[in-house]
Amino acid sequence: GPTGATGATGDVGPAGPAGATGATGPTGPTGLTGPAGPTGATGLTGPAGPAGATGPAGPTGLTGPTGAAGATGAPGAPGAMGPAGPAGPAGPTGATGLTGPTGATGATGAPGAMGPAGPAGPAGPTGPTGATGATGAPGAPGAMGPAGPTGPAGATGPSGTATLVFVTASATDTAFNNNEELTATATCSGATPRVIGGGVQTSSNQKFQVANSWPSAADAWTATIVSFGSAGSVTMTTYAICVP
Repeated sequence: GPTGATGATGDVGPAGPAGATGATGPTGPTGLTGPAGPTGATGLTGPAGPAGATGPAGPTGLTGPTGAAGATGAPGAPGAMGPAGPAGPAGPTGATGLTGPTGATGATGAPGAMGPAGPAGPAGPTGPTGATGATGAPGAPGAMGPAGPTGPAGATGPSGTATLVFVTASATDTAFNNNEELTATATCSGATPRVIGGGVQTSSNQKFQVANSWPSAADAWTATIVSFGSAGSVTMTTYAICVP
């Protein structure tokens, strides 16, 4: 039932003697809630009696009416940040914006580095034959080539009769001194008028040398020796080989 008005506080009665603990009776049915009685005066605290045995649990009472809503509490501390949620679907494409004005022309950039050579292109068609150029100057003579192989032997010629004549001419200097020359010429004549060779012989081989030994004419051989010290007395002989 409804809560009654608070009654006046009564006088504190005297403490009665502690009675003996009676036996626990059976649990009766839950009665209706009566009106609240007036609060009595607080009596003196009596001595603690012995604990009685625990009785069996009574049945659950009826649920009372919902009480009035309490006042709003203070805001709680911010909770920890939760994990990132999954990405939402892409929104629709926005409308194309207006074209802005053309910017000023930038300065010309520096030339870029030369790229690598490209692959060779295919050969072009053959051009027309050009006009014949002027004949160039003769080139320098080429180096002599190697000797060719020996040719076959020729036929044997008829036997002839050789005629050789040695002709001599001598010259003597009894005091053949430094830088002096001594010359002798052998000349062919008669049936053997042609010279084909020659040479020179001396009586000594010290402090002089042969300067020349050559065919001085078609029928003559001349030799010359030159002194490079005091050679004393020297005789030289020139030889000519004469043929018909």
